Amino acid sequence: MLKKLIGNFFLNYSNRILKKINFFVKKINSLEKNLLNLSDLELKKKTTIFRTRLKNGETLDQLLPEAFSVVREASKRVFGMRHFDVQLLGGVVLHQQAIAEMRTGEGKTLTSTLPVYLNALAGKGVHIVTMNDYLAKRDAERNRLLFNFLGLTVGVNISNMSLEEKKIAYASDITYGTNHEYGFDYLRDNMVFCNTKKVQRELYFALVDEVDSILIDEARTPLIISGPIEHNSSIYIHINQLISKLNLQITDPLQKNNISGDFFIDRKSRQVYLTELGMDTIEKLLVTYKLLMPQESLYLPKNIFFIHHILLALKAHYVFFNNIDYIIKNNNVLIVDEHTGRIMPGRRWSEGLHQAIEAKENVAIHNENQTLASITLQNYFRLYKKLSGMTGTAVTEEFEFRSIYNLETVVIPTNKPMIRNDMSDIIYLSCQEKYKAIISEIKECVLRKQPVLIGTVSIEKSELLSSFLKKNFIKHNVLNAKFHTQEADIIAQAGQVGAVTIATNMAGRGTDIVLGGNFDAYINKKNNVNKKNILNIKKQWKKNHKLVIRSGGLHIIGTERHESRRIDNQLRGRGGRQGDPGSSRFYLSLEDPLLQLFSSDKIIGFMKLLGVKKEEAIEHPWINKAIENAQRKVENQNFDVRKNLLEYDNVINEQRQVIYHERNKIINAHNIRSYILSIFENQIRCFVKKNILRNNLNVIDFYFLKKQLKNIFFYNLSYKKFLKNKFLFINENSEIIQYIIKIIQKDYLKRVSKISIKYSLIIEKAIILQTLDWFWREHLNSLDFLRQSIYLRSYAQKDPAQEYKRESFNMFLSMLKSIKHFLIKNLLNIFCDNFEDKRYILIQFIDSNDLDSLHYFIMKFFKKILK
Repeated sequence: MLKKLIGNFFLNYSNRILKKINFFVKKINSLEKNLLNLSDLELKKKTTIFRTRLKNGETLDQLLPEAFSVVREASKRVFGMRHFDVQLLGGVVLHQQAIAEMRTGEGKTLTSTLPVYLNALAGKGVHIVTMNDYLAKRDAERNRLLFNFLGLTVGVNISNMSLEEKKIAYASDITYGTNHEYGFDYLRDNMVFCNTKKVQRELYFALVDEVDSILIDEARTPLIISGPIEHNSSIYIHINQLISKLNLQITDPLQKNNISGDFFIDRKSRQVYLTELGMDTIEKLLVTYKLLMPQESLYLPKNIFFIHHILLALKAHYVFFNNIDYIIKNNNVLIVDEHTGRIMPGRRWSEGLHQAIEAKENVAIHNENQTLASITLQNYFRLYKKLSGMTGTAVTEEFEFRSIYNLETVVIPTNKPMIRNDMSDIIYLSCQEKYKAIISEIKECVLRKQPVLIGTVSIEKSELLSSFLKKNFIKHNVLNAKFHTQEADIIAQAGQVGAVTIATNMAGRGTDIVLGGNFDAYINKKNNVNKKNILNIKKQWKKNHKLVIRSGGLHIIGTERHESRRIDNQLRGRGGRQGDPGSSRFYLSLEDPLLQLFSSDKIIGFMKLLGVKKEEAIEHPWINKAIENAQRKVENQNFDVRKNLLEYDNVINEQRQVIYHERNKIINAHNIRSYILSIFENQIRCFVKKNILRNNLNVIDFYFLKKQLKNIFFYNLSYKKFLKNKFLFINENSEIIQYIIKIIQKDYLKRVSKISIKYSLIIEKAIILQTLDWFWREHLNSLDFLRQSIYLRSYAQKDPAQEYKRESFNMFLSMLKSIKHFLIKNLLNIFCDNFEDKRYILIQFIDSNDLDSLHYFIMKFFKKILK
């Protein structure tokens, strides 16, 4: 009942929104006749006219009907495709900063051209966000024809591009790219030392394709730019060797008694915990392996890191598995995206987990990395002035979109009625019976020439199913992370007559499955294609298309339920596009992980009540409800993980904005000298307050003052000059402060004057940026350690999140003080007489415009000072 009410609420909300914006569609349709007689050049000039009207004070909303009608007319001429009315509705929703849920095959890519064109008229740049480089390049190449026809430029932002290529891409009116690349470019832009190295403009409008996958699924992992640090990889090898000596603690499911062991696993949270027995065992093993001295305690501060490495190794062996969480390729461990089944090149698990897995798999162990910059996807995309997205499955996560991104979800009606037959789940006692039934159904589909798309939750399961199909001599294609480059080609032909395709976690999103096969893709594969051949191929395609429709359309088989209902809905959504026939069914077993974790007891009891025997299956609405409840539990857990990640990153985000604002202010400053002198003044005031006016003494301790000024500001104070100014007694504090400020600033300016102002200002700016970056990196690492341990505060009845906010704020204030202190120290050191030969090297770097070497040299010098 509640589910029905919630569903009705969302539908009613969408209907209300659609009714409000329906007048736009009527207006757009009424303008269509006026554009029919325009030449291509006249249609293109509309872009210039719209931009002029914007400059004269009109708004994008006022231009919307005309702009959308121009895009539709251009699409008819360039692509031979006319936007449906429902696509116009979707375009309006996207322009109004909301999420448009459009079923698979409804033409989301074509719909996106409407708001993208309209918002590109503002000249601030529009970013279209895709899931991978292939989709970014494909959509950019496809839509470039339309946007160029209308006088707009299109760029592509993908990985491994040069600085100049990225600048050109971002300078375009419209830029296609991946979420990771946009986020990393933002971080890199805030790590550069001059504006010429920046690539991004103002973050104005982002339209996210497959918004649920990018803003929900991938939001659990922050974007991190890291650099290698020196580390001894042998510790991972040693710890990996002793893991086999530890015993897993098992809970007897019948008697509910614990079989004692050294560690136990929480499968729901994917965490490993050591028992008291385990701690004793580890201590003995470390002594045996000569990693710990006899009689030495594991609990000594210097030995605590062993526990960290033990837990990592246990997770590597018992929580993370080959061909499920990662694959081995070219002697490297490559992470597999748990939601899409795609490999994630260049991504590594943090905190030593990746190294622990490398040790487990006996491949080369790479050094650990230090975090240089990081941001969550949530906080990155909230930087855009305007944000919208489109997908086929968003309503189930409507609350999260609204609460985190302030995005409403609007369900767009289909252009043609949905006639796909979604059948109830079938559940078996064991996986063996389940796979037997799946193979049987696939055989029946192949006999009647019906294409089948089979969804699996991991690479391991897809290859297992593939082996079963091979034994039964069933021809098929496998689509998973190991065949990433062939993804689009495989999925595009999944609708061919009798085709059998296995897909991991519905990889291939963004590519249509056309019944009878993809005609264009088939043409592109043929050599020496002429008009006659094309006609014959098209004729054969039409026959195949009709044959597949008669066979029942694309049949979807789910081999088990995914943790997220959206992934299941995405799989089902591949069938029944644009009013096509289709069907879907999920096959489950009591051995499936989801059922074992959340619903096994209820379902087992229900099946026993019905007397289900081996080889028999059950199909009942109660089963579907129990499974849906299990999925809701997992979704809630995942939402809590993302919410928790965001809550902690929000704290860092406030500090990040302060640091990035300060960096930009320094980079954009033409003369940094006044900024430096103000820091000198601030530090001197703090120094006088702390050291000279201490304990309210009336008499100044000159020798103490001289010593402190020498240590902190490298200034040798003259007793005669000090006496001449009558500062022996503290009766006019402000005069003392002004005097010390004056002499220290004068001394610094004297040091700096030894080289020309052209060189000194560049060197000063470089020192400030390096000092700021150094302390920010160290601060990020300190926050990482704080976050790992802050949960212990809960034992003292304190809220870890609040404690983290308080502690991190204090650490941030301390860091700001340290930055000012060490900045003065660095400046005074680098401009002292002893550094004259080094300054000559810096000047050479400046003359050759080699700013990277300049900063690298200063950083080496800076590290010596810190030591």
